[in-house]
Amino acid sequence: MTVSARPMGRFNWLGLWTHYCKEVHRFWKVGFQTLLAPVITTLLFLAVFTLALGRAVETVKGVPFEVFLAPGLVVFAIIQNSYANTSSSMLILKIQGSIVDLLMPPLTAGEIAFGFIAGGVTRGVLVGFLVGLAMYIFTGLTVVNPWIIIFHAVSASVMLSLLGLITAIWADKYDNIASITNFVITPLSFMSGTFYSIDRLPGFWHGLAEFNPFFYLIDGFRSGFIGTSDAPILTGIIVITSLNVVLWAACYEMLRRGYKLKS
Repeated sequence: MTVSARPMGRFNWLGLWTHYCKEVHRFWKVGFQTLLAPVITTLLFLAVFTLALGRAVETVKGVPFEVFLAPGLVVFAIIQNSYANTSSSMLILKIQGSIVDLLMPPLTAGEIAFGFIAGGVTRGVLVGFLVGLAMYIFTGLTVVNPWIIIFHAVSASVMLSLLGLITAIWADKYDNIASITNFVITPLSFMSGTFYSIDRLPGFWHGLAEFNPFFYLIDGFRSGFIGTSDAPILTGIIVITSLNVVLWAACYEMLRRGYKLKS
């Protein structure tokens, strides 16, 4: 009896869906740590900065300081969790030697990358929604442009999911992941206007901030709530989209070549 292979078509939808569900299940089963803990951490940031600076800086760009601060903290949470999801998932597969279970199924490099990124975006957006809900309760955030908010939230998740996956493919141990977090992600996050408007920065530092991609993520996302931004929204969209395309191309090529994945 001859058994013919099941035709996969041009795109392995079943394999991709299975890969994506595995990524979602991985963070969902420890939801208190991956979804609720970021909400608590972000509320602590809000409390500390509001209590420390609330009286000294009552308004920023015409809105109360806590309302200005809240959207930046939401993106900060999205960035941290999207990066953590893909970087930890891929590195665990490499360290445990189970990466072969991902490489052997009939999945292309694009399908593997898309599954990881979709999982990271799901976690990032869920965390962003929960943190945003908490911010609404404590600060009374109002939505001005929901489409701008959605675009920047998803784009932030995509960017950091891609960066996390690239880092994990390159990394040999957890210290490598932590080094990118400590020396790249965190500094760029804190210097991006999360806690202040870059209009307050002197000339050199203001110009330097405009080269920070995280600035465009946070500035655009915040504009969807307060209606104003430090940089033109279109400029931010072009920068964000271009960088995501470059990161996707790099990630795809690393997976296609099997860089540090195949021995």
